[in-house]
Amino acid sequence: MEFTTQLLYPIDEILLALMIFSIMFGMGASLTIDDFKTVMRYPRGILIGFLSQFGLMPFFAYSLALFLNLDPAFAIAIILIGCLPGGTTSNMFAYFARGSVALSIAMTTASTTVAILMMPILLEFYTTDFTAVISAQMQAEGAAAEFVIPTFNIVASLILVLVPVILGMILRAKSPLWAKTAEDTAGFMGIIVIIFLIGTVFIRQTQLLLATPATIYLAAISVGLLGFLFGFWMSRLFRLPPIFQRAISLETGIQNGPIAFAIILLSFSEPYQSQMLWLAILYSTFIVISSSFITLFYRKVGKFDYEVYKNTTIHNKLFGESYKTNYPEGYLPPRIQGDPSQGSYPAQKREK
Repeated sequence: MEFTTQLLYPIDEILLALMIFSIMFGMGASLTIDDFKTVMRYPRGILIGFLSQFGLMPFFAYSLALFLNLDPAFAIAIILIGCLPGGTTSNMFAYFARGSVALSIAMTTASTTVAILMMPILLEFYTTDFTAVISAQMQAEGAAAEFVIPTFNIVASLILVLVPVILGMILRAKSPLWAKTAEDTAGFMGIIVIIFLIGTVFIRQTQLLLATPATIYLAAISVGLLGFLFGFWMSRLFRLPPIFQRAISLETGIQNGPIAFAIILLSFSEPYQSQMLWLAILYSTFIVISSSFITLFYRKVGKFDYEVYKNTTIHNKLFGESYKTNYPEGYLPPRIQGDPSQGSYPAQKREK
């Protein structure tokens, strides 16, 4: 697929840089040391989330690339998206879906940190065949060099986007009030910039949208849907509470699109950059749409068990962590009979 028009203009790149900085700064402004301690409170949830994030997602992305017979650049792009850490947007969706926001934040924090190590390893493992094809094409055209995944640039990009997270955490430690303002402003600004960029892409690139093969759309949409589906069923297989299942599902399916833009723009050159960037743009567009529908569904089916969770949590705050709420016989559905606390306090665990 050839790109005869410019995908991003200088104003777009400036807005992208501001969006990436503001979103990651807002994420940092929402974090405290206690959030990292949360990782220790939910070790099983974090472990399952880790396996979903860095085990299932890269494999699904690789499988999609093979099944849809994507061109090498598009294949590398979809694998890159599959290897990304969770996005901060998932925390917002977890809240509206009546999922565990604490677990979602903990997973986002952990996956963003671990991605510095995991992404280069996974990309090297899954993209070897596709980089070999590109290298062969380059050599056939007379180029002496080989195409390689720029591991150093990718790690540098990840470290670079972590800088505003650290700055946000410093602000949170110094002034929680200003940090809350920064968190809210960053989220709002991120949404505005995303809407602007998507809108301008649709206006400028109408012909490109029509010329894009169906397989590219299918790849961009399916990778997120597979993440939602298998994140949910994997956490259910390990008998995690429903609010954990919803959080892990959303965290697995919603990858950090802004980081994808940063890595592609900083690490790859033309003609492959435009192809990879186009797939990342399509993924970011459709993941917002699919996440909204998934969230509405989760919010509906999770209404009862979330109310039980909130009720039990209030009881423990009033009467102590060891207090066990006694619910009437047959009141709780089978999926939460063993743990009506939904994982908030270990002392509330029931014997099966």
